[in-house]
Amino acid sequence: MDKLKTLKDIFGHSYFRAGQEQAVDCLLSGRDLLAVMPTGAGKSVCYQLPAVMRDGITLVVSPLISLMQDQALSLTQNGVAAAFLNSSLSHSEFMMTLQMAEQGAYKILFVAPERLETETFRRFAAGSDIAMVIVDEAHCVSQWGQDFRPSYLKIPDFINSLAKRPVVGAFTATATEKVREDIKEKLRLKEPMEIVTGFDRPNLYFEVIKTDTKSKPALLAELLKKFDGKSGIVYCSTRKQTEQTLEICRENGVPAAMYHAGMSDADRSRNQDDFIFDRIRVITATNAFGMGIDKSNVGFVIHYNMPKSPEAYYQEAGRAGRDGTAADCVLLYSPADVNTARYFIDHAEGEGLTETEFREFQRQEKRRLNAMVDYCTTTKCLREFLLAYFGEKCTSCSGCSNCGTELVEKDITDPARRIISCVFRLQQRGFHYGWAMISAVLMGSKGEKVLRMGLDSLSTYGIMSEYHRKDIRDMIDMLVNDGYLGRTDDEYRLIYITKKGHKAVTSGEAITVKTRETVKLRKPDKKREIKSYDEGLYQRLKELRAIVAKRNRIPAYMVFTNAALEDMAEKKPSDEYEFLQVNGVGAAKLTMYGREFIDEINDYENFKE
Repeated sequence: MDKLKTLKDIFGHSYFRAGQEQAVDCLLSGRDLLAVMPTGAGKSVCYQLPAVMRDGITLVVSPLISLMQDQALSLTQNGVAAAFLNSSLSHSEFMMTLQMAEQGAYKILFVAPERLETETFRRFAAGSDIAMVIVDEAHCVSQWGQDFRPSYLKIPDFINSLAKRPVVGAFTATATEKVREDIKEKLRLKEPMEIVTGFDRPNLYFEVIKTDTKSKPALLAELLKKFDGKSGIVYCSTRKQTEQTLEICRENGVPAAMYHAGMSDADRSRNQDDFIFDRIRVITATNAFGMGIDKSNVGFVIHYNMPKSPEAYYQEAGRAGRDGTAADCVLLYSPADVNTARYFIDHAEGEGLTETEFREFQRQEKRRLNAMVDYCTTTKCLREFLLAYFGEKCTSCSGCSNCGTELVEKDITDPARRIISCVFRLQQRGFHYGWAMISAVLMGSKGEKVLRMGLDSLSTYGIMSEYHRKDIRDMIDMLVNDGYLGRTDDEYRLIYITKKGHKAVTSGEAITVKTRETVKLRKPDKKREIKSYDEGLYQRLKELRAIVAKRNRIPAYMVFTNAALEDMAEKKPSDEYEFLQVNGVGAAKLTMYGREFIDEINDYENFKE
């Protein structure tokens, strides 16, 4: 089989994306692989194509039921025999699927990591020709990753129990260098090829809106109005907040549902299906929602609360624009979010970890939280910040609120000198504190700790009593961002004076910082709104897609993605040969849906004439 022909015939693509061909060649050659590719980069093709081309069956270890079902259905739509084994199946369905797998009916079988430990599955595996074991969401095996799952640690034991070791591939969307090393070690990969493609998602626009908790409902309502007609996710940090944002959506006439761990399995499943099948436009959810959801037409992701790490944020935000079309990622940040995130870290459970490992895990979690706060408060390029976090340089920003908004120079010489002087006086006494204690001293707090430590005797005690606590914190953030103050990279986030800060105070020079005076929602970028395809035909094709999807009881994007419809509306294929030139159209899709869409395009063109 030819890999490029297989790529086109099954997946409808005429060329490989960055890193895909290397990954395919690696797995076809029989070598282990670790691939780190951002959401939307086409990770699934990297193992699905080799699975089709190799003899035997490929097992894909996946953490969530929704992920398995979604990918198995997508493969079936592309003409690939695939199935899944998870708790959603009845006993008879499970045994029937397993029996068919034993008979060689499937090329790809999705399984939960817990399933690998069962005697029934081990018997099946022992008698089967397993070509590859693919570990999806591989960061779950690392205690330094953002979604550690102890069940993933059992995967190597399962692989070693097989009479013949299969090729092992590990895939993840986000992983720092330390997590990558942990994945290779924990999964016992043998001399793996390591592919780390660019993390950049040029089609995503990143925006941070710094606000307060009370203002968030109005901001969300304005954003929902701005994204009218688009499908989107609103992420919240708590179940209660998820329910409240659902009400905001409904009050503003937005068809929406919610998803969180406190709901019944049936309710979660129903709401998720409603979102996938476009029966609702928006879903409000905790981070329990989304891993592996292959819904390609998500036009926006709003984080109502700050996530606990850049890894979690980039993975969740990356669920927008998976089909390559322009999408928005907006984060509503308020300082109160930090306390919520820290609470979850402090009250986390250390399942599968020793006490020492758990303490280190919490320490790393707090480091990641600190990095997330830095992202929310920086005045520098947001895209550059995220890429640098994952060890990559940003050559140019294709869209973020910091680069798209003109920053103004603001003279804060007087309050800045007071803040820097306070830090200096504290350091003179051997005290090192974070912003909260510094603010308390400056405001003249009568708090127990302030008085017990004798901080009310400092010359800077109460010299900013006319300021609000939030304003002092904002100025400290500004001084850190502009290099007048520094902040330790640990869980305590202690503030210290830099050389630049010392020089500014001793020289008497003015202290200016870059900031945005007011936060306004970004206006649509006209360049991003320019469409090269026929908008009227595109809308006709979307309507037809909805009819076809309903008839076949599958999500609309599984018929064709928005990107494929845009390509059709631009190329306007009039016969089957031309239809196959559309990106996203393979032999199976042509057979199942080609005639209807070609007729629709021809009718549209004939009507225009």
